[in-house]
Amino acid sequence: MKIYQHKIVALDDLDQIEIPFAPEVFFLFASPTFPDTQDFVKRLNEKFENTISIGCSTAGEIMGNEVLDSTITLTAVKFDKTTLRTTDIDLTTYDLDCFGAGNEISENLIDKDLRHIFILSDGLNVNGAELVKGLHSKIDKSISITGGLAGDGANFENTFVIHNGEVQSKKIVALGLYGPDLKIGFGSKGGWDSFGIERLVTKSHNNVLYELDGQPALELYKSFLGDKAKDLPSSGLLFPLSMRDENNKIPVVRTILSVDEAENSLTFAGNIPQGSYVRLMKANIDRIIDGAGQSALVTTDKTEYQHQLAFLISCVGRRLVMKQLVEEEVEAVNEVLGDGVHTTGFYSYGEIAPFDKFSPCSLHNQTMTITTFSE
Repeated sequence: MKIYQHKIVALDDLDQIEIPFAPEVFFLFASPTFPDTQDFVKRLNEKFENTISIGCSTAGEIMGNEVLDSTITLTAVKFDKTTLRTTDIDLTTYDLDCFGAGNEISENLIDKDLRHIFILSDGLNVNGAELVKGLHSKIDKSISITGGLAGDGANFENTFVIHNGEVQSKKIVALGLYGPDLKIGFGSKGGWDSFGIERLVTKSHNNVLYELDGQPALELYKSFLGDKAKDLPSSGLLFPLSMRDENNKIPVVRTILSVDEAENSLTFAGNIPQGSYVRLMKANIDRIIDGAGQSALVTTDKTEYQHQLAFLISCVGRRLVMKQLVEEEVEAVNEVLGDGVHTTGFYSYGEIAPFDKFSPCSLHNQTMTITTFSE
C-alpha cells in the first residue's frame, strides 16, 4: 500500500500536490469553513480523473497528531492487492428512509470478495441506527462496516459528503474494499461517566424522544442542563444519554441533533426505542483521553501485522469538552498505533463501527472510533 498526505489550506495548494504514484482513492475531510471546497474537489477530480474521491464535512480535521480547522486533509492511497468500488445514495429519493438507503448501498456493493464497507453520511438528515440496520440486511456478518456521520462544527446547520468531484448534502457515500489480502482493525471506546437515575422511555418514535417516565422529554432534559439549556442543541453534546434495551446489552451513547420546542421532543443521531432505559452522561477528560487509547489497543490486540493507514473518527462532543486538550486524544491513539502509520480522520456527528471483532456494527456517539487498513 502506498500513501501520500497533504494539508490543504487554500485552493492553490492543489498545484503543490506531487504524488509519486498513481492514486486509486482520495480520502478528503473538509472543514465547513473552507471557502472553496466545491472548486477544489472539482479541480482535483479533473487533475486525477481516474481516481476515486470520497469524504465529508467535519467538526475538525485530523492528520497525524494535529486537529485542524478551515482545512481539507487529503490522503491519497494506492492498494497493492485490494480493489475498490463506490456507490452513493440520495436520501431525498428515499424520503429520508435510512434503512432503505442502507439496504441499497449493501446491494450495490455486495460481491463474493467484499471485505469491508467504509461509509460516510450526511450528519443531520439521517437516522444512523436505521442506516446501520439497512447496511446489515443483505450482507454476511463477516463483512465489517465502519465510518461516520459528517459534521458542521458546533453549528448543526448543514453537512455534506464528497464523491468523485461532487459536494452534496442529504447524501451517503460508501467505499467497498475487496480481496483476501486486506487486513482490517477497528475499535470504538468512549470514556464518559453516567450519573443520576435510570429513566424509562415511555414515548418515542425511532430517533425522536417525547417522554421519559411519563414526563415531556425536552422539559426534563432542560432541568438537567440548567443555564446550559439556552444553548441547545449544541450544549446537549456535553450531556449525552446512555441507552440500553433488549438489543443493546452493552449500553450505547446517543447524542442530540435537534430539539422541537412545540413537541417538547429531542431528536437523536440514532434510535431511542420505547421501553428502553436511559441515563444522563457527563465528561471526564482523563477518561475520554484514556478511552481513545483503549480504542487503539482494541485495533492492535493480537495483531501480528503492521497497520499502515488509520482513520480516526471522534465525536464533536469530545472536542467541545476537551477544548485545547483535544490533540491529546489523537496523540494517545498514535502512541499505541506506533510509527509508520498514516493517520487521518475527522470530528463527527456519529461514529459507525462494531464494539469489537465479535460484535455487529452499531451507531455510536461520543466515542473515538478507529479503523485500520493494511495489506
